[in-house]
Amino acid sequence: MSATTAPTSHPVQQPLSDLSSRPRRYTLCVTLGCNLACTYCYIGKNRATMSLATAKLSVDFIFHHAPPGSNIEIGFFGGEPLLEFPLVQNITDLVESHPSYDPARVNLTITTNGTIFSEAIATFLEAHAFKVCVSCDGPAHVQNLFRRTSAGKDTAQMVENTLMAAQQALPRVLVNAVYHPRTFRYLPETLDYLSGLGLRQIFLNPDYSAGWTQLEAEELPAIYRAVADRYIAWYLNHDPHFISLIDTKIAVLIRGGYHPLERCQMGTGELAITPDGSLYPCERLIGSGTDGQYRIGSVEHGLDLSRLACRCAPGGPLNPECNDCSIKDCCMNWCGCSNAFMTGYYNRVGPFLCASERAAIQTALDVFSTLERQLGPVFLHHLAGAPQWNSRLERKEEVL
Repeated sequence: MSATTAPTSHPVQQPLSDLSSRPRRYTLCVTLGCNLACTYCYIGKNRATMSLATAKLSVDFIFHHAPPGSNIEIGFFGGEPLLEFPLVQNITDLVESHPSYDPARVNLTITTNGTIFSEAIATFLEAHAFKVCVSCDGPAHVQNLFRRTSAGKDTAQMVENTLMAAQQALPRVLVNAVYHPRTFRYLPETLDYLSGLGLRQIFLNPDYSAGWTQLEAEELPAIYRAVADRYIAWYLNHDPHFISLIDTKIAVLIRGGYHPLERCQMGTGELAITPDGSLYPCERLIGSGTDGQYRIGSVEHGLDLSRLACRCAPGGPLNPECNDCSIKDCCMNWCGCSNAFMTGYYNRVGPFLCASERAAIQTALDVFSTLERQLGPVFLHHLAGAPQWNSRLERKEEVL
């Protein structure tokens, strides 16, 4: 099946769930301090920490900015947010005591580097229904290559201990692995490692700011195919995993392309708030939090969306070559922060993203074709816009 042919086992239609209810996403960067010195990190580390006064303004801004009745996701981010665990607790209280708070439509998340964890932290996160994502790039020789402490020490064992403890204490743990030109060939091994730890919700994200070459881009199809082989084997063994590289693309392909509200909502449906209350269109673009290169306002004075246009190249929303591409509707050419890292503009796609998206789309098509041919319709949750649920269907402990 070619990358220009959409799956046909399911009719292309609107998702069963209403994607207009996609959460408005707000990221609270509670501190720019971190106990690690990851060499590819896009956050400029300093000691800035959000005050409670700024936190209150931020929470007020979030509930005021979000349309009435909309779903809201509030994420705690850093630096390393758990360095400021009491602050996370206090801000959570601000959120949950706000007059506009509705537990049915407000979800809390936290992203941590996995070096700080305790029974008290686990108890709090579970009590407040946090979705927890731990950053781990893979086995020790992968994790320790870039993710080291500020003193240069290895982190692999600490993070593995946290992943094991978190899975014991929390109902659901996600993991995010970043791959780089020096580590992407280890992606299959990384999946084996994370799966072996019991993780079934695995996000794979490239370091778009890295210096990817044409040679590496040409290797992507084979690496992604090795990822697909594992995905298929787990499915056939009644142990489905959610692998973002594959599942998100299958969902998009079934639905005939990205829904408008799935595309980048920088500055509208998605905002990041720094410790001083500055607003950024995405947490990836915060930088040091003080340079203001991508700053689009503050919680005190509001948004200035005209600043988004300053980072867009003239000549249309996409590269000219994208306009005639047969897979453009299923491609993440709209991802403003990824584009900015690669080209300096929100609306200009870099060659690595193009190569990666082509390889990912073809891989997803191959997986879809293989599994539906052998098992019949197995991606109904993808059609409904909830691909992560497929990885939970046959896990008895999740169903009970």
